[in-house]
Order: sequence, then C-alpha cells, then structure tokens
Amino acid sequence: MTENPFFTASTLAYELPPFAEIRPEHYLPAFERGMAEQLAEIAAITADPQPPTVENTLVALERSGTLLRRVRGVFDNHSSADTTPEVDRIDAEISPRLAAHRDAIHLDAALFARIEELHARRAELDLDPESLRLLERRYTAFVRAGARLGAEEQARLRGINAELAAAASEFRQNVSADSKARALVLDSAEQLAGLSPDAIAAAAENGRALGHDGAYVLSLKNFSNQTELAELTDRSVRERLLAASLGRAAGTNGPLAIRMSALRAERARLLGYDTHAAYVVADETAGTVEAVDALLARLVPPAVANARREAAELAKVAAADGVEEIAAHDWAYYSEQVRQTSYQVDAAALRPYFELERVLRDGVFFAAGLAYGVTFTERPDLPGYHPDVRVFEVFDADGAPLGLFLGDFHARASKRGGAWMDELVTQSDLLGQRPVVYNNLNIAKPAPGEPVLLSWDEVRTLFHEFGHALHGLFSDVRFPYSAGTAVPRDFVEFPSQVNEMWMVWPEVMANYARHHATGEPLPAELVERIEAAESFGQGFRTVEYLAAALLDWAWHTLPEGQEVADAEEFEAAALAKAGLAVAAVPPRYRTTYFGHIFAGGYSAGYYAYIWSEVLDADTVEWFKGNGRGVRESGEVFRRELLARGDSRDALDSFRAVVGRDPETGPLLARRGLL
Repeated sequence: MTENPFFTASTLAYELPPFAEIRPEHYLPAFERGMAEQLAEIAAITADPQPPTVENTLVALERSGTLLRRVRGVFDNHSSADTTPEVDRIDAEISPRLAAHRDAIHLDAALFARIEELHARRAELDLDPESLRLLERRYTAFVRAGARLGAEEQARLRGINAELAAAASEFRQNVSADSKARALVLDSAEQLAGLSPDAIAAAAENGRALGHDGAYVLSLKNFSNQTELAELTDRSVRERLLAASLGRAAGTNGPLAIRMSALRAERARLLGYDTHAAYVVADETAGTVEAVDALLARLVPPAVANARREAAELAKVAAADGVEEIAAHDWAYYSEQVRQTSYQVDAAALRPYFELERVLRDGVFFAAGLAYGVTFTERPDLPGYHPDVRVFEVFDADGAPLGLFLGDFHARASKRGGAWMDELVTQSDLLGQRPVVYNNLNIAKPAPGEPVLLSWDEVRTLFHEFGHALHGLFSDVRFPYSAGTAVPRDFVEFPSQVNEMWMVWPEVMANYARHHATGEPLPAELVERIEAAESFGQGFRTVEYLAAALLDWAWHTLPEGQEVADAEEFEAAALAKAGLAVAAVPPRYRTTYFGHIFAGGYSAGYYAYIWSEVLDADTVEWFKGNGRGVRESGEVFRRELLARGDSRDALDSFRAVVGRDPETGPLLARRGLL
C-alpha cells in the first residue's frame, strides 16, 4: 500500500499528521509494517559485532520504531476521541498484537544482554546525567518486563500480556457502548427543571444529534455522580440518572475485572512480587505498598467524619422537602442548596461568567503567558482530526516556535467520557522533533449560535488538562523515552494539579471571569464565597475519591490464587473494610466502568491523584510565598521540572524547585483534614 500516509513523515508543520488523508484501512498495514521495521532495527542492534555502547545500543533503540510511534499516536487518539465500529474492531485486533510486540523487544535475550553489560559497566562509562538516567531506566524496564525469567516463565508472561491487552480493549468498548445505551432520554423540558436554559438547550441539541428529535438527552460522563444531579429538582429524574450511571457494564465488565486482576496477580508473582500493587509501586515515587497504605489510611477517618458533618447539614435542608434520608442521588442537589443558602453561591448563575472561548484565551492561555511567557496563535490552515478540533501554534517568550496544541473540547457520541491529554508527536532533541499535544474534554455542545458556558468544575478541568499539555510542550530532553509526561504515574498528575491554581489566581480570574453578555467581571466577594463553598464539599469529594482509590488498591493487592466470585460483592466488602461504605457517597468510579484501572494505565495507581496532590499543594504554597514574582517562579518550575520529563529522578526535580522534600501539611489543610 504505497499510498498509506503513515509510510512517510508528514510534511505539515511540526509533523502534524495529515488527518485528511488518513482512513481506517491505513491502520493495520501501518501497524504491521511499523512492528516489522522495529524488529528489524532491533535485530540490527543485536547483530552488531562491536561491543555495546550507548550509541550503538541505547541510542539505536531510541531511534527505532519511528513508523510505529507515528501510527500509534494517531490511532490511540482516533479510538478514544472519534471512534467507529471499524476502529473498535481494529483496536480489538491490534491490542494483543502490540502487547506481543512489546514482549518481543523486552524479552529479546541478545538485546537485554547488551543493555545489561552497559548497566554493569555504567560507573566507568563517563556518561552524561541524561544518558545515565536512560540506561538505568531502560535496564529497569527490561527487568520488570521479564527479561531475566526462564523460557517457560516468559512464554506464560507473553500469554498473560496478550490476554490482558485484549481484555482492556473489550472493557473499554463495553463501557463506551453501555454509557451510550444508558443515556437518559427525557420527553419534556419540565423534567429538566433546575438546569440552566443553556444546559436544557444543550440537552435538546444532544437529543437531536443522537437521533432523539424532540427529546432531551443527558449523556453519561465517565464518573459516577453526574454533574446534572446538583441542579435537577425532580428527585425521580435524579434517581434514574444516577442509577443509569452506577449500573454501567455490570453484566459484562464484572467478570472481566475479576479475570484481569487475577492475571495481574499471576504476572506479579512471576516477576517476583507478592501482588500487582507491589509490582507497580516499586517503580513509582511512593516506592512501597506500605507507603501508599499509610497515606490512604491517614486520610480516611477525617474524610469520612467531614462527609458525615456535611450530611447532617444536607439533612436539615432536605427535611423541608419531606426527604427523610439523604440518598446518593440527593447529595449533590442538597449540597447545591446549602451553597446557595449558606454561601449565596448559585452554580447556574456562575455559568454565564465562564464562556469557553474567554476561559481558554483569557484564562488558560493568559495564565501560561503570565507564568512562562508563551503565546498562542490559532492555525485554521492546519487540519484537525475532527471538525471540532482547533489547532494552535505555541511560541516561546523569545518568539521561537515551541510546538502545537490541539484542543478538542466538545462531547460527541464517538468520544469516550472524561478528559485527557496525549501526544501526537513527542519532543526529542535526538530525533529533531518538537511536541504536538492535545487535550480532550467532554463539554456539551449548545445549539448553533449559542455560547458555550462552563460549570465551575469544567473550568477546573480545562486548567487541569492544560497543565498536562504544558508538561508535554515544555519538554526539553534528548531522548523520546524520557520526554514530557513519561514520568512515574504518581508524579504525572502533579504538574496538571498545580496548573489548577491559576483558575482562581486573582490576576487570571479577573481577566477571564466575565459575563458573556455584559462583560461584567465576576464580583470579588462572590469568588470568596465560592472558595468557602468549595471547602464545604471537601468531605464528599475526598470520600468519593478515596473510595475509588481504595477499590483499585483492593483489586490489585489480591495475591495470586485468591478467587473472587462476584465483582459487586467484592467491591462492597472492600469499601466496608476500608471504612468507606458510605451509601450516600458512591465511589467516583465503580469497578465495572473504572476505565483508569482496567482499560488505562492506572492499575494500582489511582492513588496517584492524592499522592501527587501532596506535591501540588506544597508547590502552590511555594509559588505564593517564595519571594519571587510569578514569571520568575514559573521559569524555575518550567526549567527544573516541566522541561525535565524523566531525564532525572522525579523527586529530585521537585526538590530542585521547592528546595526540600515534600510535606503533607498543605494538602491536609486544603482538604480540611487537619
């Protein structure tokens, strides 16, 4: 297939993929040629008669797989952001084959022998710090992938990895299909009472787009507690919406979760670890299962106590409506009532101040300019992968080109739920490539001509995901293996969480939080009330999160051979054991739609958000009190941390910014857990 656009490097700016030329039938041939080319490149490395050197082994390995990287970046995005049944079929077929390909590299005895020899002689090689770090990380990756196992164990490992890859694809597709099937279809606008006019119009537009003309459709977000629960006045509608959310993929993904956790436990034992959690955390900044246990155990009691205090406040308000006991579908609604009565904060009344275009340009981009000096120019001449996608060229403070940022902000039936960042082109001095990164969100699209108004949480998500984008854009390393967000899982959320602080930074908020119709700024006293109201909800948010984190931990601290008969029963027992069986506060994700851990890279790693928040809260205090200006502080944070990727130890990068080890005090204060 000589016309396959993946077979040659893109001629577009920054090697942006030529999306207009790419069709689904191009993927499999490109994957197959890409895997074959990389295996041939590996064979050339191992056939080299010269003794191994960094250049002829490590650098050659870094250069390998160019075509595979090219197609993988585009396909991963296509299968997540704009999938089709054909793309889903390709995903199901290629996922186990890619797992086998990774094993073919990591379990190549001749290649590992060369890396092992270099690692053994590393003290005498006089390597620069970045090359030494690459050698150490590559060696660790090969060992953790089973390079030291015997032939029989490696054969079993290959089988496990292939089965897990296929199961993850199936899990992801089950969640997507059932989330679409369970979207709440309502006949009248009256059933949506409580939602803002723009939200009701968006539900009508969503209905039209999904083939329910004249109806109103609330599509499900990927988490449990749907955002509309805070505003819907009809209790029965709230109950139906939450039930639809909590029941997703129960019949299909429960058995898959059981099988996947068992396979991961078996693999961990093969590799010399007691559990999958022990295997995962050994290569993270946390280091040990005990360290994670200690942090989570410390947070649970005060978080639950906070939530119970909040529940008592909610019950007082709910009693006036004749509600005798707060149910899970009531919590968000009566929390909103408390915010309105006790703090004079009305979520619906805030939305007109958060128009997407203004938040993006005068908030997110403005903050990046304030802290790092970068600027953004929209490039309508460069194609996106969907009509909704916008392409921006990013320039450094001195005007030098930095990379591309793609923004894909709207929900659609072909996009999975949630929000995320990823890369189409990874920065690398070795390969001469600048970064091309993208953000995906799921903001409801209004009727044509209507403004896109955001909720408070959607504004936060926009800032958060852009923090990941900056991590990729500011990468300044030699090797692609170490670039951008390729850091430990329990560190990767840290820069994005830090970026959330700009949302409420006075100079930034004053620049973007303006009424879309009148231009009036969000009143300063209202900002203070919002922050006070935020503290009221910390009990719920912390319990909701911890329940998901400890559910993940329960699935992945299972030793090999411990059987689970029923996923729902296991989940209930795990939450009860953790002290988090709070009926009115379901986990942020239940097992059967917990894509982070069963279809993504967060297995035994969902704790990473709170672990990273320790670093985040500490760094925000550093930004506020280090005696430097915002621009100077931003430059330190960029140079010492965002630019470094995994080219040095992640906590060394943190220490280079803050000047010491992280402390938990700022996190506990933020979460109201002191």
